[in-house]
Amino acid sequence: MVLVKQLSSVELVLLQIIAESKQTSGYEINKLIEQRGFREWAKIGTTSIYAGLQKLNEKRLIQSDTPTDKLGKGPLPVKFTITEIGKQVLRTEIIDCLSSTRERDNRFDLGIAALPLIQKEEAVEALKKRYEFLREASLNIREKYEVQGGEQLPLHVWALFFHPLNLIETELQFIAQLISKLEGGATR
Repeated sequence: MVLVKQLSSVELVLLQIIAESKQTSGYEINKLIEQRGFREWAKIGTTSIYAGLQKLNEKRLIQSDTPTDKLGKGPLPVKFTITEIGKQVLRTEIIDCLSSTRERDNRFDLGIAALPLIQKEEAVEALKKRYEFLREASLNIREKYEVQGGEQLPLHVWALFFHPLNLIETELQFIAQLISKLEGGATR
């Protein structure tokens, strides 16, 4: 497999959409990003879509094709498809997003959005890794809290410890529910 550094969030969204669509244009990708609300949390503008497509093409993760059967006015739309290397990189990225990002990292959301593109067993394994990753992070934060003085700490310092702890705890509950649904075969 070709070695590719971690994809940007934009590249990950684009690769995911192209993989799902089999073949799609930049215009169609832009519409789908709008419909799915990716702009709300993944910070994807129209310009970044086309720049991301160019980067993915340069990395040989997608290929472009200009069909000749267009009707109507305007330029011929360029259609993009994912390459075999792109599929391998996407699979690796999805599993990485699901297993190792911190709480409230939008790459985890990108991984969730791409769940249909990997095997259920891979998703469960990645989520279990994420669960352990976050459990470890929680233990480390609690340990630092105690070492720093625990209940004796000023309110603002206490809040700096307990804000991420509360987020992690909620995330752990969510991951447990998601794993349960995946293992139980839930599709909603």
